[in-house]
Amino acid sequence: MAFLPQPTRRDILSAILGAPIAAAACARRRPRMRLEGTIVGASAAFGHELRTRREVQVPEASWNRAGVVIVGAGIAGLSAAWALERAGYRDYIVLELEPMPGGTSAGGRSHVSAFPWGAHYLPVPLANNAALIDLLDEMELLEGRREDGSPIVKEEHLCRDPQERVFHRGKWHEGLYVHAGASPEDLRQLAAFKRAIDAWVGFRDDLGRRAFAIPRSHSSDDERVRALDSVSMAEWLDARGFDSPRLRWFVEYACRDDYGTLLESTSAWAGVFYFASRVAKLGDDDEPLITWPEGNARFVAHLARAGRDRIRTSHAAFRVRDNGPEVEVLTAAQDGTVAGIRASRVIFAAQQFLRPHVLESRDGDSWRADKFEYSPWLVANVELRDRPAERDFPLAWDNVFYESRSLGYVCATHQKGVAHGPTVLTWYYALCHEPRENERRRLLELDWSDWSDAVLSDLRLAHPEIDDLTLRVDVMRWGHAMVSPRPGFMFSDSLRDAARPRGRIHFANSDLSGLALLEEAFDHGTRAAAEVLAALGSGDAARRP
Repeated sequence: MAFLPQPTRRDILSAILGAPIAAAACARRRPRMRLEGTIVGASAAFGHELRTRREVQVPEASWNRAGVVIVGAGIAGLSAAWALERAGYRDYIVLELEPMPGGTSAGGRSHVSAFPWGAHYLPVPLANNAALIDLLDEMELLEGRREDGSPIVKEEHLCRDPQERVFHRGKWHEGLYVHAGASPEDLRQLAAFKRAIDAWVGFRDDLGRRAFAIPRSHSSDDERVRALDSVSMAEWLDARGFDSPRLRWFVEYACRDDYGTLLESTSAWAGVFYFASRVAKLGDDDEPLITWPEGNARFVAHLARAGRDRIRTSHAAFRVRDNGPEVEVLTAAQDGTVAGIRASRVIFAAQQFLRPHVLESRDGDSWRADKFEYSPWLVANVELRDRPAERDFPLAWDNVFYESRSLGYVCATHQKGVAHGPTVLTWYYALCHEPRENERRRLLELDWSDWSDAVLSDLRLAHPEIDDLTLRVDVMRWGHAMVSPRPGFMFSDSLRDAARPRGRIHFANSDLSGLALLEEAFDHGTRAAAEVLAALGSGDAARRP
């Protein structure tokens, strides 16, 4: 029997960071470090185990009742609960597989700082996003509103300067586009790209809708807009002669950062959306960013506060069956306890790839989850005894490496305005350079030592002193972190039909927009809650305490 050779350190680093960084890392002796750290979440093993429990029989004594069951306590599920609470409806239960709510917006905390485990900012919403602005107001983040209804966010919640820098050929540069050394042709193409985006910022269809709005439900579906989904972002750039390596890196970085996809695997609709949707009007800059050390976990904490006694963490819904007059939900706790809940309505706020493994529809649901594709991600939080030395340009909130496959890191203590002392760097990596199943397998098969080595090898090129500063590296693996907005998907029948209620089961997740954004999750959560409240008000047998 032949045995395959074990991959070398260079093999692993090449697959993760690319050959040039792997070569640089292996050219020097690997530091002998006694680091602390671990792999935290997500609960993949428990989730996979549940697939074998669909035929479990629950004794009658283990059944309870609730008006509404919300499956999943990510932003969408918590937003649905928040909307029910605001309407005065409290006969609901939220079930969450993980030991903490939040999904990819969850955060953590060390003795140094709070930090994100995923999403870490929210662009200030435009005036059309009234419900989200109400949430910001409720969180006491606003100091007022303009005449058009757009919010004025308190300065302390906006990202401080410097906001971004990029490490290119051994030096740090301000911003994400590398102007230093750019040729006249590079700059001409950058200006032409901005004009092309401006044309979409100014676009209005016959109904007065923007081409790209947040939430997506406010965007135009005009044929001129839909046509963008028929090509990839790479093809869109090619068609306009945009072959500048700096420009293409800049655009691809945006796609990797927001979607976990490369130019060839990103719908041109999604690529243009990234640049055009966050600008209020022609001539304006992008809206500023709201952020905190813990990132979007601040929203999780607020949304979860009102209904905290109805949120059951470490409890997974492993079978949801619509029986006509009611929906039966079978749940399993991580301690092995199995129970049932009979509900009038269910809001399925988990990701769509779980749908065929959990839902049983009485009329047969022909909808197929394989139309949805997901990008795996890894996030590492690196605790340092002191900040890295500042060279060329000061440490920023977002720090990006031009030559690396990683997305760089954000600095958790940036908002404090302190230029020294301990900090936490949150390092992001989208596994998108090989087929997703291969990337997902690598994500789960590599151990903590492999991943911590990759993280520090990446950081070491820009920060040679990183080994002396690092105290701890903790790693979060997200096997299905975010839905992929691939070409042909954004206006597909599969995406449209996924949001349609099936009997007494309603759906809410950012997946349903094809965009893994907090704004989309919030929009779908509040929309699903409104559907449920309307159904309950029309005669469903549900209890209001």
